[in-house]
Amino acid sequence: MVSRTLLSRALRSAVRSPRPTRSYATIRNAGPLTEVTTLANGLTVATEAHPHAQTATVGVWIDAGSRAETEKINGAAHFLEHMAFKGTGRRSQHTLELEVENLGAHLNAYTSREQTVYFAKSFRKDVPKAVDIISDILQNSKLENGAIERERDVILREQEEVDKQLEEVVFDHLHAVAFQGQPLGRTILGPKKNILSLQRNDLASYIKTNYTADRMVLVGAGGVDHGQLVKLAEKLSPNPISLGRFSHPKPSFVGSEVRIRDDDIPTANIAIAVEGVGWSSPDYFPMMVMQSIVGNWDRSLGLASLNSSRLSHIVSQHNLANSFMSFSTSYSDTGLWGIYLVSENLMNLDDLVHFTLREWTRMSIGATDVEVERAKNQLKASLLLSLDGTSAIAEDIGRQLVTSGKRLTPQQIESAVDAVTVNDIKRVASQYLWDKDFALAAVGSIEGLLDYNRIRADMASMLY
Repeated sequence: MVSRTLLSRALRSAVRSPRPTRSYATIRNAGPLTEVTTLANGLTVATEAHPHAQTATVGVWIDAGSRAETEKINGAAHFLEHMAFKGTGRRSQHTLELEVENLGAHLNAYTSREQTVYFAKSFRKDVPKAVDIISDILQNSKLENGAIERERDVILREQEEVDKQLEEVVFDHLHAVAFQGQPLGRTILGPKKNILSLQRNDLASYIKTNYTADRMVLVGAGGVDHGQLVKLAEKLSPNPISLGRFSHPKPSFVGSEVRIRDDDIPTANIAIAVEGVGWSSPDYFPMMVMQSIVGNWDRSLGLASLNSSRLSHIVSQHNLANSFMSFSTSYSDTGLWGIYLVSENLMNLDDLVHFTLREWTRMSIGATDVEVERAKNQLKASLLLSLDGTSAIAEDIGRQLVTSGKRLTPQQIESAVDAVTVNDIKRVASQYLWDKDFALAAVGSIEGLLDYNRIRADMASMLY
């Protein structure tokens, strides 16, 4: 097991070296300090340099996660995340851990449905070493059979821990019903049978197919030099097969539900979602602002009377829930827009759902200038404050370039949010929420939750 302090993992998704190439096309984005260079082999290098920073985050964002898997190998991307730290042709696991520790660096990785990411935070002077380590684990992991067998138990224990987190469980079920029988509906860790059966050839094949130069972005933020990172990128020699950005059919959203009743769980945990939008959709920011209008609330914070969300006042006044969290989750070509509700008021779950969906319907006809402006300010604060530190900036750059091929600067994001109007909110609410089929996932003490057709009929009746 890799040192947890050095090689932490988050749950959220080869090999021969070609001759170095120096044929580059360089673009400077419309924001200070963000530079993007595309090498001849398709690998993208992006930096946001801060001249006085003494630390830096560098990493590789790969346009492939669990969505790039077949049903047979579901879980391979996450399995590879584990195996990356088990030793390479140049470094044993112990050597790798010791080298990272001696640098005082932190090496991290995570897998999501559409991306796999390996990144390191180090001192400015150690950026070349950090890039070399990342390059090595990406291209030269040994994938030894003995290590694979040992790691199965580790991943199964990880799966057991995830299964104890009700929010994670509910959202996995929500994806499974919203995108039934499709890659986006599968879990990141994969089913237990796959964790026990994946073989070295499956993992090696996934690398060969997906770890290609044109699906990778090498990112640096903080104490980095763009020219230096471009030169270091030549050491990253991914599989030369060029398949272009990950191509897949747009998934079909299915209005449906899954319910797992467990009366030993004292709360009802419910997620409801309609089909949302992808990262590049022109409606991305209006949908985010609409999410902010619905808002989040937790009664343990004791701020219901100060919360601007209308739904929070209704829920608080009638003690309908312990908490709720609105969300707008985007993927390359689709998304989920909805709300996650937790309640121990089991006798009034129908009221909780009714008032929630009524608030959704109100967005189409009754959104106000005041709440839209307030939501825009809250969203801008949330988005811009999240860019705090070199790792957050690197994450923002990598995610945007992998998903859309370009990066919106913080200033451009602020302008895009500012441009959203009340009419935009009414339009997207009418298009995506008004009398639409939804996906529902519920776990826990959910006997009092009305069946899908009753909820759907209640939603339709709000139109009149």
